[in-house]
Amino acid sequence: MSLIQPRTLKGFRDYLPAVMIPREQLMQTAREVFRSFGFAPIDTPTLEHLEILTGKGSDETDRQIYRFQDNGGRDVGMRFDLTVPLARFAAQHIGTLGTPFKRYHIAPVWRGENPQAGRYREFIQCDFDTIGTESVLADIEAVAVINNLLETIGFDRFTISINNRAVLTGLLDHLGLADRSVPVLRSLDKLAKIGREKTINEMVTSAEIEPSQAEAVLQLAECNGEADTIFAKLTEITGGNEKAAGGIQRLRDIYEGALASGVPVRRLRLDVSIARGLDYYTGVIFETILDDLPAIGSVCSGGRYDNLAGLYTKQHLPGIGASLGLDRLIAAMEQLNLLPSTSTPASVFVAYFDESHRDDYLRLANNLRAAGIGTEVYPEAKKLGAQLKYADNHGFPFAIIAGGNEWSEGECQLKQLSSKESEQIAYSHDAPEKLVQRLRELLKR
Repeated sequence: MSLIQPRTLKGFRDYLPAVMIPREQLMQTAREVFRSFGFAPIDTPTLEHLEILTGKGSDETDRQIYRFQDNGGRDVGMRFDLTVPLARFAAQHIGTLGTPFKRYHIAPVWRGENPQAGRYREFIQCDFDTIGTESVLADIEAVAVINNLLETIGFDRFTISINNRAVLTGLLDHLGLADRSVPVLRSLDKLAKIGREKTINEMVTSAEIEPSQAEAVLQLAECNGEADTIFAKLTEITGGNEKAAGGIQRLRDIYEGALASGVPVRRLRLDVSIARGLDYYTGVIFETILDDLPAIGSVCSGGRYDNLAGLYTKQHLPGIGASLGLDRLIAAMEQLNLLPSTSTPASVFVAYFDESHRDDYLRLANNLRAAGIGTEVYPEAKKLGAQLKYADNHGFPFAIIAGGNEWSEGECQLKQLSSKESEQIAYSHDAPEKLVQRLRELLKR
């Protein structure tokens, strides 16, 4: 029988320990940040009835849905994001949950799109959302969560761009283009990628508007400068349209509230050009770019969607939230050399080279684990050099070495593998405190 070639599907990838360890650490960091703001965990099925998913993002998103008929002949699809399932979830369970309802959801999603650097067809999203309130405080909190999340992960140089779709839709209303908002916004969302002239041409072609109207939209999108300058320009360009004026005021409230929430002004940017490609956004929208790697795109995006749940219930359930693109962030951290070079989650390696003291090694490891220090014992009594090579290759920061002499004298050797420095420390199974204390000191560095 011929062997099957081991391979992965295009757009999918395996995660080796060196990447999976920081990936899990990032998910845990996200959980802790979300919980610190009062968001509670939920989960939803991978598969949804196809009608739940289609028509909620865009025509392009619909084409990217993995869809099929299940064994019962039902049309089903794999979720392409976590927001649409949340709208269905909220409509189904809000009577039990009450409002406002704050949730986070960390889970895989699938999109059949062309793979790019940092973008795969299967990827993890880390979402947080507040359902059941239109309060601007929920919008402000979303910006604060994004800032806290990226900062806690370890980034300092990043920019949170904020916009309000109401400003753009107000301008379109002022221009008599209210019925063309979806194709106009889709075209505008490509501005950074395809440039000014191609964006105007696409608006004229796909939205069927006049070049002068497309020019007016671009004039709005290209507002820049200090915050007060931008707000003044937006008011002037939108011609006092009531919807745009309300959107501008809310954008100002979000900007000022984010500053009051501790978001540094250097990380906030008013950017009227961002529109987000998904059709369900109705108000504020966010994109977060790493200053040292802007080409990888937004690593945390989202916005307000006040009508999405209306497809499933007559109860008004407005929502606001954002999603951390975990795998894109991992790809960015790989490029920026920010991932730790380790393929083990344990901190301590215990060399095992004296078989007569097998149980002593096991007791030592158990004492360290009981103190909350991850510890691995090598499973074979090989030469010490081979064992330390294994520890080096797997990225252990510390190794403990104890042979017959050390056991008889009540001590062990603690070796820092990066510097090769060693020290003798008193140790016994009944009194492991000195070793535990020293390891804790070193691990805090």
